[in-house]
Amino acid sequence: MHETLGAVVSPKDDLTLYLHLIYTSTFFTGIFQTALGFCRLGILVDFLSHSTITGFMGGTAIIISLQQMKGILGLKHFTTRTDVVRVIQAIFHYRNEWKWQSFVAGLIFLCFLQVARYVRQRKPNLFWVSAISPMAVVAVGCLYAYLGDGEQHGIAIVGDLKKGLNPSSIHYLNFDSRYLPATIRAGAVTGLISMVEGIAIGRSFAIIKNEQIDGNKEMIAYGFMNIIGSLTSCYLTTGPFSKTAVNVNSGCKTPMANVVQGFCMMLTLLFLAPIFSYTPLVALAAIIMSAMLGLINYEEMYHLYKVDKFDFAICMAAFFGVSFGSMDIGLLLSVGLSLLRALLYVARPAACKLGRLPNTSLYRDTEQYPETMSLEGILVLQLGSPVYFANCSYIRERILRFINEEDAVTEYRTEHILLDLSGVASIDMSGIDTFIELIRVLKGKHIKLGIVNPRIEVLEKMTLAKFVDVLGKQAFYLSIEEAIQSCRFTMDTSTKEEAWGSSKTEDVV
Repeated sequence: MHETLGAVVSPKDDLTLYLHLIYTSTFFTGIFQTALGFCRLGILVDFLSHSTITGFMGGTAIIISLQQMKGILGLKHFTTRTDVVRVIQAIFHYRNEWKWQSFVAGLIFLCFLQVARYVRQRKPNLFWVSAISPMAVVAVGCLYAYLGDGEQHGIAIVGDLKKGLNPSSIHYLNFDSRYLPATIRAGAVTGLISMVEGIAIGRSFAIIKNEQIDGNKEMIAYGFMNIIGSLTSCYLTTGPFSKTAVNVNSGCKTPMANVVQGFCMMLTLLFLAPIFSYTPLVALAAIIMSAMLGLINYEEMYHLYKVDKFDFAICMAAFFGVSFGSMDIGLLLSVGLSLLRALLYVARPAACKLGRLPNTSLYRDTEQYPETMSLEGILVLQLGSPVYFANCSYIRERILRFINEEDAVTEYRTEHILLDLSGVASIDMSGIDTFIELIRVLKGKHIKLGIVNPRIEVLEKMTLAKFVDVLGKQAFYLSIEEAIQSCRFTMDTSTKEEAWGSSKTEDVV
């Protein structure tokens, strides 16, 4: 947002106008996010896989924990970048500002919070210990800073806090045509990015709690939040990772916790703001760091490595992308790999040869069940994905390869091919054209094609495309067993006709 609006007006030259454009951009962000929610575009949540969430949470926990070292060490200067390399460089670059008093206090607070969390895990009925531990840390820190003059002993505090709520900014919204394109562009771009990050954060914690989130409702909530915020002198907001982590570790269960927190924050700003001005920054840093430490799931990452290497690669892309780049880079890398994997599945669909299990009428994959029996002259294949333009050529080549492999290992020539389409959810015109072309190729090899149990959507398209007329209605079967019996009958009839033709020739001779 700063880059887009800074190109129109510099905050150094005209800070008031710059703030007005910030409020206006926030307003457009809210409108944009609300519109996406009402348009039911919450499907974006589905592109965040479990591997993406695991890596995203771990990477985000790392960078937020490292950023808290500013408060833990009592640093006055720090980098505005979030990647691990820049943060570590800043920590050691400003090592002359390290305060051992702040480090000791932070270590004590952090140990106390971790012990409280451990108590809650071992004895769930003592959940209140973990819930009040952050407030206890803040209270003790405020008393120490106030009574012990902590600021003079290396303990940095929040500082002066003025009473009162944000003033109304409705009359500050700027719709001047000179700045309107920039505010709309800034609002749309930052709104989309912040919304994706917020939904990713929500999805991350929903998985921890075994809950489901509605992406459409999340978008509408972010939209209304930013619309109202733009009218009350607020900057663009989204779902904060650190605040959510603190809520989860404190035992918050429902959104009502945010209502209570908002009400308490309002009372604090109206009446208690000067008291909290003594809050040590090291106490706040310890609370956030404690919440982050439990979000790095090493065991799950190792589990992904053992089960699925591609899922592990997606997880690592999110983890290292967030850690050494930014949240946006991490999400783009992991979601991009996830989409690439989905495209590979579509372009290279699963296909297998079926055989009959002994003493049954069940047909299963011959590779999975080696004891299955092959059928003389009949090849049964099963397709397990939609047939689209992207994979139809591969499917045709795979079917012809199955024929060549079958003819190479058996002494019987393949006369019938049965395609089980029960797992094909849909088909497009390219797929239908491929099947028509396949009929021509098989006809040249004197092989007949049969279709088994197509789904209603597939059958309707085949009927409308006249494919049923091309292949013949008699080539469509309800079950594999029915198709096998029909093929055997055809083969027996052909054999008898050939035998009758041979005997007739002998009589003539």
